[in-house]
Amino acid sequence: MEEEEPPLPARSQAHAKVWHLYNDNFRPTQKGQVSIALSSHWIKPQNMTKKNIKNCQKSLDFVLGWFAKPIFTDGDYPQSMKRYLSLTLPEFTDAEKNLIRGTADFFALSFGATLSFSRVDPDMLFQQQQTLNLRQLLYWISREYNPSQIFIVENGWYVSGTTTTDDANYMYYLKNFILDTLKAIRYDGVAVMGYTVWSLMDGFEWFRGYVRRGLFYVDFQSQDKKMIMKSSGLFYQKLIQDNGFLPTPQTQPFKGTFPCNFAWGVTENFLQIDAKRSQFTNPNIYIWGLHQTKNLLKIDGSGVLKLKPHCVDFSHVRPQISLLQKMHITHFHFSLAWSLILPLGNETNVNQTLLFYYQCIFNELIKVNITPVVALWQPEATNQGLPFSLANNGGWESQHTVEAFVEYAQFCFKNFGHQVKFWITMNEPNVENLTYKAAHNLLKAHAKAWHLYDKKFRKIQNGKISISLHADWVEPASPFLKKGKEAARRALEFDIGWLAEPIFGSGNYPEVMRELLRQKNDLGFHSSQLPYFSAEERNLIHGSFDFFALSHYTTTLVSSEKDIPKKYDPLLDIQTVKDLTWLESPSQTPVVPWGLRKLLNWVKHKYGNIPIYILASGIDDDRDQDYDKLRIHYLENYINEALKAYTLDDVNLRGYFVYSFSDRGNSRSYGLYRYRMNKYEAKPSLMYYRQIIDNNISPGSESQNQLCPKELLRCLECESLQRRRFLLVFISFILFAFIVIIFLMAYYSKKTERRSKYPYPVLCRLSPVLLGKIWK
Repeated sequence: MEEEEPPLPARSQAHAKVWHLYNDNFRPTQKGQVSIALSSHWIKPQNMTKKNIKNCQKSLDFVLGWFAKPIFTDGDYPQSMKRYLSLTLPEFTDAEKNLIRGTADFFALSFGATLSFSRVDPDMLFQQQQTLNLRQLLYWISREYNPSQIFIVENGWYVSGTTTTDDANYMYYLKNFILDTLKAIRYDGVAVMGYTVWSLMDGFEWFRGYVRRGLFYVDFQSQDKKMIMKSSGLFYQKLIQDNGFLPTPQTQPFKGTFPCNFAWGVTENFLQIDAKRSQFTNPNIYIWGLHQTKNLLKIDGSGVLKLKPHCVDFSHVRPQISLLQKMHITHFHFSLAWSLILPLGNETNVNQTLLFYYQCIFNELIKVNITPVVALWQPEATNQGLPFSLANNGGWESQHTVEAFVEYAQFCFKNFGHQVKFWITMNEPNVENLTYKAAHNLLKAHAKAWHLYDKKFRKIQNGKISISLHADWVEPASPFLKKGKEAARRALEFDIGWLAEPIFGSGNYPEVMRELLRQKNDLGFHSSQLPYFSAEERNLIHGSFDFFALSHYTTTLVSSEKDIPKKYDPLLDIQTVKDLTWLESPSQTPVVPWGLRKLLNWVKHKYGNIPIYILASGIDDDRDQDYDKLRIHYLENYINEALKAYTLDDVNLRGYFVYSFSDRGNSRSYGLYRYRMNKYEAKPSLMYYRQIIDNNISPGSESQNQLCPKELLRCLECESLQRRRFLLVFISFILFAFIVIIFLMAYYSKKTERRSKYPYPVLCRLSPVLLGKIWK
């Protein structure tokens, strides 16, 4: 027969009696402390209403206050429980209250898996949301019960039963909980006397059976139950040795200055094209039909000469250039719309209006001393960013697209090359959506375009050209295990090395990539084959660059475990892991500045100290917030890591571009300009970035009065216009001189005519009387 559970007052009284026993009989000699360990969750309102906040308080009362309030405050249950359970909740007598009140020397707290999401009765949540915020719980306990000290006697979280020694997920749960505890001590003034991890080793738990929540891995199948310390155990061991989280070089700011010729830029995926002409361009003549239709009536057979288009006809261009000019940037990066310039994929149909529009953009940028950085192609959701005919016939899987791209590149070099000196063949090819054959063709297309420019246009146009790759850093989730580092290396080679190694490295695909695919194919897990380059293709592709261009936004953690199937990549044998302590954007993009410096060093050591441009780097923000402090924090720290790489690591870094120009279009909320009600509004981060550019220094550094000479860009159209101005002035001068000469000739001619009417001297043209006397 099952033993009946004691009533609630009996449990509280049992604890109180034991406390008094120790206090009266053993404390004087043993000088110890006694308390009761209470489990709790933490909860937050579904939305910030008064009712929901009260329900959160009620939930904590029902779960934790049930025992905590009688012991740590007045000896009685919370009022919310007494109102809600008035018919079933026992009552304490005054004697029992006096017995129970104050029977704890410290507040012993158990938080985490012991009383987890699955263990709390749903009725006790009162339709609110549970979270794992230990810091807020500690602060609430300190204010609600005012204990002298809090001891976290049990803390941990669930992990998969398949986890072995690389328990990176569990390790980052512990890191998050311990940092929450440290913040509560440092910033909230909470008196926490100790912290205990659950548990020492894998074992058996009543509600879940055999679990893998220990700091030591236990081989349950072996006879001697062999134990191996896990990543979490190594992490906790180092934490104890350091007594916390010591400052590291990667978290320390660095003061310094960028070089004078450093490229400060901003990036926009595609221009917001508005090619409507602002002036009346219809060559026909109309009359007003006042007595009939009262509309304009075209007069057949009539017309005026059609005006030659001018850049001022595009009303959208100069306001956009003005916005860029206000940023004080030196470079502006965007991609051309191949499918709009050549709708059929070749020169049989050219969008002349758009062609002239782009030329106007380039001219206006050069006039204000901003260097255009132009990508020929960038992937898009619609038709991969290709003309429809090409996308509909295989896209990059087809060799025809390669030849069409080279033809398109030549068209752009001819029409824009005198204005554009900084070319990108392909901008951020998305390796996640590329097949091996498509990537193979894409590399050939890039290389052919590079060689075309190098042989036919470089000497005339004096520009540079390369490819730009998406390059987020990949860090091993567990720095203690070799297989974690190998997992990170695989991820980097598949994400970056796939397209970078043939161009910047050996001329072939990464050996790690080829070997892994060979193993997968042999086991029948993968059917696609990585192509091989012929000797001719290798010579074509290898070295087809002038610089290394990359876009970088964040850092990813990976491990070799397979305890979360949704996050596991069976091809690479890696699993993404989340560090809960990292700052995140609204789209859950982690802000990890030190990853940029590691990436730049990786590129340098792998491919040589070639010039590097960071052509895109940025973070999204909350559209509803006027002050984008997250982006300011991002810029401050990422630019500082770029400076460390340049100054301390001797990385040949040439420029940093912020993504993006505005929130308009597909940039979501990454912009330095906010777009509202058809107007652009500068965000605070824009002014912050401009200050960095103006001083050419890392954020937080003192100005060193660095004098950088202003290098003006060469504008061929401006020079042509200048020559025309000189010619116009000269012609005007000749015309003016001609008019003056004609005037003088006319004047003296009339004067001569007047003299010819009176051939005698002036003296002879006197009065008749005088004239008569003279004759006499």
